[in-house]
Amino acid sequence: MHQNLSSSERSSRRHFMSRLAMGSIPIALASSSLKIRAEDPVKPDLGVPRFDLTPKLPPKPPQAKAMISMFMQGGPSQVDLMDPKPLLNKMHLQKFPGDIKYDNAAQASSRILGSPWKFKRHGESGTDLSELLPGLAGVVDDILVIRSMHTGVNNHGQSIHAMNSGRTQRGRPSLGSWLTYGLGSESDELPAYVAMTDPKGLPVEGVLNWSNGWLPSLYQGTVIRPVEPRILNLQPPGALSGERQKAFLGYLQELNRDHLTARSRESELDARIENFELAAKMQEAAADALDISNETSATQKLYGIDQPETKEFGTRCLIARRLVERGVRFVQLFTKNQYWDHHGSIQSALPASCKKVDVPAAALVADLKQRGLLDSTIVHWGGEMGRLPVIQNDTDVKNFGRDHNTYGFSMWVAGGGFRAGGTYGATDEFGHHAVDKIVNHFDYHATLMHLFGFEADHLTFKQNGREQSLLDGQAGKIVHDLLA
Repeated sequence: MHQNLSSSERSSRRHFMSRLAMGSIPIALASSSLKIRAEDPVKPDLGVPRFDLTPKLPPKPPQAKAMISMFMQGGPSQVDLMDPKPLLNKMHLQKFPGDIKYDNAAQASSRILGSPWKFKRHGESGTDLSELLPGLAGVVDDILVIRSMHTGVNNHGQSIHAMNSGRTQRGRPSLGSWLTYGLGSESDELPAYVAMTDPKGLPVEGVLNWSNGWLPSLYQGTVIRPVEPRILNLQPPGALSGERQKAFLGYLQELNRDHLTARSRESELDARIENFELAAKMQEAAADALDISNETSATQKLYGIDQPETKEFGTRCLIARRLVERGVRFVQLFTKNQYWDHHGSIQSALPASCKKVDVPAAALVADLKQRGLLDSTIVHWGGEMGRLPVIQNDTDVKNFGRDHNTYGFSMWVAGGGFRAGGTYGATDEFGHHAVDKIVNHFDYHATLMHLFGFEADHLTFKQNGREQSLLDGQAGKIVHDLLA
């Protein structure tokens, strides 16, 4: 069961307004917690369940306090980026000798596609990386490349849900929702869980990527838009700003509190009042967190904000760092719909995708490290799948692409208790199936929750008459070899 380990009654001001909308802040139920002496008799809880975002201690000492996930929706090609396979180049255009499960059989080919890009060892760890990732090469000894990821469902939607919410089915709470449910927030002026979307559109499955599922609504991700205003309806109309707004809100607070006094058991009413009070505090706190103008020119250059190709993603990465250092628990950055889904023209499309995110992602790791935040902040980069070793769209070399592969793909992690430097696991000689030290999505989640101080199947919520967890009965194992 989820335990609130606070020692005295505390009220929460971490509740946000609205549901499932761009730029929204989830409405919450206010909560308090009461320490019960061990010698007191156990009594049935007949009250209304109440939840909040006050900071909570996990059952075990955590190594990570926050997480930033850069989700590369569509499926980056592992054999062209982080998992070199010389045999592919040796057998380029020859027939693949084994069986392959295609997602798009109509455009399938059995001819092998060698990687057009060169790989080179980097850092003291000697990790092989593609020439498309020069930024990552600069921080290679701070990251751990996992080459044996596996979900086994060759479809974007199901694999996204597996990576982001533990199961292939829709409607379950996302990883960020579970973490904020278990840990609360360290800020009473900012959302606990933030989703940062791409200016070119939402990823596959849209708002379900940051849904609270059947957890209470305050655990839903708050969307920060990629364009101004990044949070809608944050600032008051000009006629209600300044002292006039202060006086109005003070009077409104008196009316609300008087109204609540006669209805003390109506937790939703209490939550709405708290939301209004928090919204006023966010006008300054959120505006400050989202404003990068006071960052040094050196910092902005580090993130690539001075270059048109990297400016947008670099700005989001820098904002993510600013949010985490202000107490936000979980931040997830998304690329647009199918941005890495290179079924065709991979020789031109993949370099463009890498150019957008490589330098900013590496800068995030370097910046967190130099500020002393990397040890307590997990950084993740990866998508829901990888790509196949054979050609898709075998019509002309400029049209060559790769189909989906969820049986063996790569991603990288850094900080928060993960081992720094090197690789873990392996795919077969063609990069098709994970064959050594396989990491299923539920193993990854069990390991993440361990770093945050939880046993993943012990952090539960009662839904439809049964206790459910992120793993939901899957036998996820903590992969201790991934840890420092």
